[in-house]
Amino acid sequence: MAAETLARGGARVTVFDGMRSAGRKLLLAGRGGLNLTHSEALPAFLARYGAAQPLLAPAIAALTPDALRAWSEALGQPTFVGSSGRVFPQAMKASPLLRAWLRRLDQQGVRLVLRHRWSGWDEDGQLTFDAPDGPHRVAARAVVLALGGASWPQLGSDGGWVEILSGKGVAIAPLRPANCGFTVAWSAVFRARFEGQPLKNVALSFGGHHVRGEAMITSAGIEGGAVYALSAPLREAIRAGGRAVLRIALRPDLAEADLAARLSAPRGKQSLASVLRKAAHLTPLGIGLLHEATLAKGVALSALSPQKLAALINAVPVPLNGVAPIARAISTAGGIAFDELDASFMIRRLPGVFAAGEMLDWEAPTGGYLLQGAFATGATAGRGALTWLGATD
Repeated sequence: MAAETLARGGARVTVFDGMRSAGRKLLLAGRGGLNLTHSEALPAFLARYGAAQPLLAPAIAALTPDALRAWSEALGQPTFVGSSGRVFPQAMKASPLLRAWLRRLDQQGVRLVLRHRWSGWDEDGQLTFDAPDGPHRVAARAVVLALGGASWPQLGSDGGWVEILSGKGVAIAPLRPANCGFTVAWSAVFRARFEGQPLKNVALSFGGHHVRGEAMITSAGIEGGAVYALSAPLREAIRAGGRAVLRIALRPDLAEADLAARLSAPRGKQSLASVLRKAAHLTPLGIGLLHEATLAKGVALSALSPQKLAALINAVPVPLNGVAPIARAISTAGGIAFDELDASFMIRRLPGVFAAGEMLDWEAPTGGYLLQGAFATGATAGRGALTWLGATD
């Protein structure tokens, strides 16, 4: 996006990419449907960026969700709004959009150089790159760094730039996983039976935060959309105290009193599992979670009264003991401190050098906010670089 903005402004632009092809991370983002942005009103949209909202608001106001949809349509990829308010290209995939975008950049004169990994600057201030045929040096009048965070390093965003910029005195908040899973000490029996199974139509809560959605049991813990929505407060609680207790409502649309009444009916010869399955409509996974919760307390599930069982069903405690590795996270928190940047995301200590995307210290939930933030900061950095070029002519 920075390259397109610069090229439209008349600059000669070269994009250096460390990978064998461009847009690897964009293609990954589109694996399950490319969620470009979200359709909610702008004030609510901006609130999703938390503490970074006032710092990102000007960039997003300059490239709004509606403007991003128009940009996609101009590339031959009209969009639609899904039932959750998320915005997707009609083709759903990222590849048609990426191909059209690369064609347009080529027509605008943007040069793409692949398999060139940026390694810093030499003693003369030239950019240095590691390339297949050896080191390269490039003199540039303006530079936009868009090197990503540290999630999915096999796609190029491995956080290697942190050491380079830190060496120049740039303050950088430690990179941390965002929109990530968490580790849980499941019992061997639970892990063997339920690994890979989804929890659907549940409600998750932590510290006053509540979200409806789905989650997935993994061999090491729990992940999925509803978990990602709570990942920031969960991550910070674990960082502060070493653990956090996530609570899961298995039947969030049933009041506790209604559940207790259903569970109080005569069982006859039915097992407890049959009662939970028929009366409370719990899945085997849900019942397994109840057993895990009581096992941790040394109490048999069958020993609970209907009232206590009903209370447990809609507040199953899941103790989280760690954060899944950053390499598997959807995105990254931390990055270049905004105090180090001017309004165009130029690094004050490095005149003419701009940064964008996940390199900056912000995070957002999934739902279109991540790509919108990346596109918007890229466009702002591009405009800033154009202004810099004009000022140095």
